[in-house]
Amino acid sequence: MEALTVKEARQRAADLAVRSYLVDFDLTDPGDTFEVTSRISFTAAGTASWVDVKPERLLSVELNGQPLDTELLTDGRFPLAGLQAENDLVIHTVQKYSVDGEGLVRSVDAADGRVYTYGMSSLESAPRYYPCFDQPDLKAPYTVTVKCPEDWVVLGNGAATQTGPGEWALAETKPLSTYFVAIVAGPFHLIRSEYDGIPLGLACRQSLKEPLEADAEDLFKTTRDAFDAYHRMFAQRYMFGEYWQVFVPDFNLGAMENPGCVTVSDDFLFRAQATEAERSTRSRVLVHEMAHMWFGDLVTMKWWNDMWLNESFAEYMAHRVAEDATAYKDNWTDFAFVRKWWGMQTDQSSSTHPVAPDSLKDARQSLDDFDGISYAKGAAVLKQLAKYLGDDVFLKGVNSHLEAHEYGNADLHEFIAKLTEAGANGLENWSEQWLRTSGLDTLSAERTATGVVLHRESPDDSRRPHTLTVGGYDEAGTPTIVELVLDQDSVEVALGNEIAVIVPDAQDDTWVKVRLDSTTLANLPAVLPKIADGTTRAVIWNAVRDATMTGELDPRQALELFATTIGAEDSDVAVESLVRWLDKVIGGYLPYDESRAVVADALEAKLASVEPGSSLQLATARGFVETTHDSELLKSWLTANPGRGLDIGQDLRWAIVLQLVRLGAFGAAEIDAELARDQSSEGVTHAARCRAALADGKEAAWQRIMADPEIGVRELLATAEGFWHPAQAAITAPYVGRFFTDIAGTGDFRAGMVLMLTANRIVPKYAIDAGLIGMAEALAKDTTVTSGIRRAVANYADDLRRAVEVRRRYS
Repeated sequence: MEALTVKEARQRAADLAVRSYLVDFDLTDPGDTFEVTSRISFTAAGTASWVDVKPERLLSVELNGQPLDTELLTDGRFPLAGLQAENDLVIHTVQKYSVDGEGLVRSVDAADGRVYTYGMSSLESAPRYYPCFDQPDLKAPYTVTVKCPEDWVVLGNGAATQTGPGEWALAETKPLSTYFVAIVAGPFHLIRSEYDGIPLGLACRQSLKEPLEADAEDLFKTTRDAFDAYHRMFAQRYMFGEYWQVFVPDFNLGAMENPGCVTVSDDFLFRAQATEAERSTRSRVLVHEMAHMWFGDLVTMKWWNDMWLNESFAEYMAHRVAEDATAYKDNWTDFAFVRKWWGMQTDQSSSTHPVAPDSLKDARQSLDDFDGISYAKGAAVLKQLAKYLGDDVFLKGVNSHLEAHEYGNADLHEFIAKLTEAGANGLENWSEQWLRTSGLDTLSAERTATGVVLHRESPDDSRRPHTLTVGGYDEAGTPTIVELVLDQDSVEVALGNEIAVIVPDAQDDTWVKVRLDSTTLANLPAVLPKIADGTTRAVIWNAVRDATMTGELDPRQALELFATTIGAEDSDVAVESLVRWLDKVIGGYLPYDESRAVVADALEAKLASVEPGSSLQLATARGFVETTHDSELLKSWLTANPGRGLDIGQDLRWAIVLQLVRLGAFGAAEIDAELARDQSSEGVTHAARCRAALADGKEAAWQRIMADPEIGVRELLATAEGFWHPAQAAITAPYVGRFFTDIAGTGDFRAGMVLMLTANRIVPKYAIDAGLIGMAEALAKDTTVTSGIRRAVANYADDLRRAVEVRRRYS
């Protein structure tokens, strides 16, 4: 189906104003379809337009009391002719439940057979479960009714009232965009609370009620703390009535900001011990979605090129508010290690783009840009903007923006105008430099005869200003911090040239690449473990990772730095992030067996000294399991407690089984035995990942990935994750070429987020061969291939090109 273009959206927004929706869902059919009736009241300036309808069957269409020919539906659009000034449109359809995480999703819990449904309408999926005018700037209030099995409960954007057995009505909402309209229906377990007059709720599958009950107070506390912070920060209180956070299965994102009814992946309900980093991430996800109630829901972008007004703001606010107001700390350290590293790689890829591009031609293209730039870079730029303006001016402008456009839509120029009214100067130039350009400036410190000079190199002529700190650290790790504004290419820094380590942007205040001088690199093995600030350590590691990726630093030197310093690292997010990164180093840059053993030995040594039962111990154990080839030791962990307080919970058990399968020590029988022990939907997902790792299971896994339109999201992604591994290079070699011939076909039966997520996971990332670069580049440029696949392959080609060059340079 053709995607909505910006030109079409602007014309339709000029022609129509939607007054209201009344949407009736009938979910009583136990099969794979449901019925829906949309009644849309709208005004029209012209006589013709269209409505978005993507049904299994279109039963009837009635405009202003007159039936229309259902055969007029073409490519998801139903044409409307003879429009009047005031119009009433009624559309009755049969819709198909979704298995790909978009539309109205139907999921059967493997633990007990119960059925759960929830709506996911972002970005262009709303018409997959109800007919509508699907674009962000045609907002309207919604009234929803639902018929369903009598043992189900229903939640949604408006407060739910049961009106009879299996019958529910949702209160009329404030004006909403189509992409965050949601219903949730099924035999959910509910927990209720309250905050300052706002009804709060948590919900999950019945099979996960124990972990939800165990963490309910923590979840409610984060929710209340975040509301407190936002109510202090913003002039407007929360405006959408009840506030439910519903943990749902087979979700293809972390969470979705549906007003009043936030949906969250139930991967965030922990069945066993979780690391502090995982709990902190969950907290930030909740705070992020709450930020959207103001940025995205109350005020929505006019078109998807200003998606950053949603996601960058929510990303920035999530880290800021989580750090300042919740029980979870070190959020900016996590941002630097995880989110910023993601964004830095994206901003140096061939698919880079501005934070706020001038235009996106259609809604589908905007989905491709849900990436490390729209989230992490945008958040870092906003952090820099707040520092540049000062908080008073920044928040005054933000509040003015929210008040001026409440329940409506706005764009970048309108936001900048409100900041200017608040007292900001020169922001048009600043926004052009930061929001309309791509790439990162590079900062480096030069030791001169008389001191230290900080240099800025730009990939273009943007000459972005930076408000930042430079840190100097002596042999004991004692810091000297210098604050400065870098608005020219070089500036002197008040540090002595004899200082052991110099770190530009030591507090991670801006968006740059950092290059460390040779003296600093030489001193890092001794000094890095003594630097107390985790964020500064993240800045250093990002500099090391980036220089390794671009071939400026020998990957063996980076690996040696990890082995030398990881024993002293006290941050579980650092351990987890670095182990994930080292997968690329040992799988792509260096000989696998040799480099893997270095990582495994370092983590095994850390396990012997880390605090028993701690979050850090669990993070270290996971890394060790992923890298060790000691199959007998791993088997022993499955049969007996390894001691020192290490909890081998069910998810860690599955990680051990996966590694043993990859090593050829376990087969299908052991996977089946573990699944018999863990007969849950989560167990099914883990088993799918393990089966994809079987030497004799590759073809079956390949067919599921490349040819099965009915596989659920979580099982599909797990299968893709389990397929490639450097220890199985010979086994998977025949599939490398098949990737380039088979992946395009998945665009015929998959779309949206799941297509992009799958493509990113199934690229042959460990096949480092210069001969593949041309094949990848050709596929990435083939416009007959779905854009989400082409974007994933283009990014793979970038990684492949770098890996080939690193191997050539340091072989």
